[in-house]
Amino acid sequence: MNKKLLSIMLVIIVSITLIGVTALVVVMKFTGGEEEKHKEPSAKEVVEASVDIPEITTNISSGNIVRVSFKIETDSKKAKEELEQRVFQVNDLIISELSTMSAEQLDGNEGMNELKEKIKEKTNKLMQEGKVNKVYTTSYILQ
Repeated sequence: MNKKLLSIMLVIIVSITLIGVTALVVVMKFTGGEEEKHKEPSAKEVVEASVDIPEITTNISSGNIVRVSFKIETDSKKAKEELEQRVFQVNDLIISELSTMSAEQLDGNEGMNELKEKIKEKTNKLMQEGKVNKVYTTSYILQ
């Protein structure tokens, strides 16, 4: 009787241990995946997935002239390649957005952040192979 009880206890302990180890592996896998998603890319990765938008000079609605250029960060090399082919569309998008803005809207950090967010949203609508992560201003002159 003792041997039977001992073998039953051993099977129960092994089963509980296997369930615990499996649960631990699953939890570690899911929490580890979250850390990878939120990890910021390195500077080299940002440059490799970014496209320079050449300097654009255009009139804005208040009669002023703005000269601006951007660097657009994508989420992959394929997205970068697609965006490089769509630079003319992005230029058109930027000129269209700027033409509706006044000098007061563009003046200051808030206005520029709003413009960059609009550029990001509208460029993402154009993209098929990936998406835009961030838009950086590389030069800006308002006259």
